[in-house]
Amino acid sequence: MKGQVSTRTKVLHALMIVVLTILLLLFIAPFILVVINVFKTKADINTAPLALVGKHGFTLENFPRAMDKMNFVTVFGNSAIITISATILTILFSAMCAYVIVRNPSWKFGGMVFALMVASMVIPFQVLMVPLVSVYGGLLDVLNSRITLILMHTGFSVSLAVFMFHGAIKTNIPNELEEAASIDGCSKWRTFWTIVFPLLKPTVATVAIIDAMAFWNDYLLPSLVLGRRELYTIPIATQIFYGTYSNDIGLIMAALLLAMLPILILYLFLQRYIVEGVTSGAVKG
Repeated sequence: MKGQVSTRTKVLHALMIVVLTILLLLFIAPFILVVINVFKTKADINTAPLALVGKHGFTLENFPRAMDKMNFVTVFGNSAIITISATILTILFSAMCAYVIVRNPSWKFGGMVFALMVASMVIPFQVLMVPLVSVYGGLLDVLNSRITLILMHTGFSVSLAVFMFHGAIKTNIPNELEEAASIDGCSKWRTFWTIVFPLLKPTVATVAIIDAMAFWNDYLLPSLVLGRRELYTIPIATQIFYGTYSNDIGLIMAALLLAMLPILILYLFLQRYIVEGVTSGAVKG
């Protein structure tokens, strides 16, 4: 009986590995195609997109041409400024807000705010984008500004971040640590930054990955807010390679790879914190 169970377990484990391998290949297939074709000429991409090397050989000409055409230095700087600023603001505001709500359970207004934040996560951005542009563009005239986009990104992402920080603080950080700090003369402000916030590192890393990827890759909101070309982010700038009658696939591949690399490096650097950060935000019932 034990032998049958062991054999069945091994078979199920082998099937699971096969299924996961297939899913992995399906997920990374687009990225592999980009990497393969970015070093080919346009003619080779059109005639043999699956070949490892084209008839004209290995070429790097797509990268400088793409960088020059999309004004890469400027758009990369815009994307970096917007992504880093919005991510930092989201982490700081969300962590402080969650801490206040968790440590004041009898404060009804705090509970109401938290409930509204959780409820707001189900509202799709597409419902808000028309009135958003009408108000901020028509009435307030504050569009075409990186600051406006940074604040909008922060506002739309803070609810999820507060939810994650709320669970992490409530579940993993005992009151006894803060009581000991209070006895030693620490103020609430100092206690939060010197004791609580450092313990939130896994959640901070998780929020940073989620939001940085969202901000860096976002096309819709920047396209609504940023109308001047000198303010374009990388996703908006890549539209220059799409023509009415033809597309330069090689330049598109190079632009996409250049856009992916920074966020991919960030993910590889912080990936070990992701699972720990997500599980630390799970609230015990």
